[in-house]
Order: sequence, then structure tokens, then C-alpha cells
Amino acid sequence: MADLSVNIAGLHLKNPVMTASGTFGYGTEYADFVDLSRLGGIIVKGTTIRDRQGNPYPRLAETPSGMLNAVGLQNKGVDYFIEHIYPAIRDIDTNIIVNVSGSEVADYVATAERLADLERIPAIELNISCPNVKQGGMAFGTSCASAAKVVEAVRKAYRKTLIVKLSPNVTDIAEIARAVEGAGADAVSLINTLLGMAINARTRRPVLSTVTGGLSGPAVKPVALRMVWQVARAVRVPVVGLGGIMTATDAVEFLLAGATAVQIGTANFIDPTVTLKVIDGIEAYLQENGFASVRDVVGALEV
Repeated sequence: MADLSVNIAGLHLKNPVMTASGTFGYGTEYADFVDLSRLGGIIVKGTTIRDRQGNPYPRLAETPSGMLNAVGLQNKGVDYFIEHIYPAIRDIDTNIIVNVSGSEVADYVATAERLADLERIPAIELNISCPNVKQGGMAFGTSCASAAKVVEAVRKAYRKTLIVKLSPNVTDIAEIARAVEGAGADAVSLINTLLGMAINARTRRPVLSTVTGGLSGPAVKPVALRMVWQVARAVRVPVVGLGGIMTATDAVEFLLAGATAVQIGTANFIDPTVTLKVIDGIEAYLQENGFASVRDVVGALEV
């Protein structure tokens, strides 16, 4: 059997397949469909310092080859997570990673500090790229200075593995990646959703209450692949690739482009078992092509 294990800055993954934040709940919601212990990691839904109600409805819209969301980081806050969610997921035999967001730098730091003492949370994913909130969110990830500022502040407060999630809604994502690497990021994940919108021609009104939202699904995959390839060549830290991964072949393409691991997001809504199919498919690809380890595929794109 091929070796599927990978390492992200000291974080050991039994295989390179993780779930993307906001698409897999806290993992327990999918336990009837998926053997959670087979996953490389579960990135739980976005967590903030205080509870958030999210954006008004409607906040989801189907689009050609994708979907728009404007959920707005709805969650009950980090203290609720620690008291009520963490006890229910701490014994899942995989890496539980918390996606952390905020409206101000201090919010990110405070949330990270609260999570740092949780023994079974080995890493956080710092979300500086959410397009669905009016304050903070994507604004932190669209300039090198602001991205570096929040990462540097969190790095001082959080010593475990720090993954920074990058926004694709920028001119040069490689430049942003280098900035957060310099500020102390252990790894980067990309891409978050692309900013888009949908219009109801009959009512002549936007479909989403927020007018714009985040586009995900197969439609964004070519953009995501290109950005992963660019970033993997620009930084030395590991890259986690996501954006439109629906099949094992999609995942392999991200690995070839330079991603050490991948996240599956929108596909979970279509097929709750897709993560296991992708894991099995990657293993089959390695065997069929004579690779002893998945690590031999990472960055193996011939250009």
C-alpha cells in the first residue's frame, strides 16, 4: 500500500484529505455517513470571540457549477465552543482544527489564546479572507501590511500550528502569501471563496440579502489551481489547496500543483461520503502510477 501520510509544519496527517470550514459542521453532523477517523483532518466552522447571528436570509444561492453563500460566520462564540462543542469532538481520531475569524486584530488574538490550551486542538486556521462579513474578514487578507499585522499578533499568542487562509480576491496572492509567511505562518490554505453575486431577473433584485457573496464549487477550481501553483512556488511553508475539489482526480491535480494537503468543501453538500472516495481515489492513483508515497506527487507538475 502507498503511504498517504503528510506533514504540515509538525502536524501529522494520516492522509492529505481534510474538510473545509463551513461545509462539514463540527464533524459530528457527518458521523452517520463518514468514518471520521479516516480523514486527515476536520476544519470546523468559523469561530469568533463572541456569538454571531450571521447575515439575514436568503444567504445561499445555487449558480452554474457552484454556489454562493453569505452565511456571515454564524456561530455561538469561542467560549460556547470550548464548553459545549469541544467535549463532543475531542476524542475523534483525527486532527481537529478550528477556523478562527474576527472583526479586529484583538478578536483574532483573544480567540486563539482561548483555543491554545485545548489539548486535542493541534492547530488553527486563521481566516483573513471571508468575503461575507462587513468588518474584518476579507479586509485583513487583501493587503500585505494588514495580513502580516494580524498574523504576527496571533503568532505571539499561539504556539501550535498556525495555518493562514488566503483570499483570492487580490491582485497578487503570492505576495500576500510571502507576507504572512514572514509574519510567522506555519502554512497557508487557499483559496477561500471568490466574490460573486446573483440577480433574480423577474424581481429585479439580488438573490442574496447581502447582494454579494462567496462563490465556491467546481466553477472556481481553475482559479484555485492557478493560485496554489503560484503560491507553492513563492513560499517555503506548506500549502493546503482547496476550491472546487469534487473528485480524487481534482485532489491529485492540487497536489501536483504543489499542495501538501487539500480541503474538500462544497462537494460535501452533494455527497456526504465524498471525502472517503477522494482518499481511496488518491491511493488508487498512487498505486496505478507507481508512487510509493503521496509526498512524491506534491509539486510534481512538469512545466
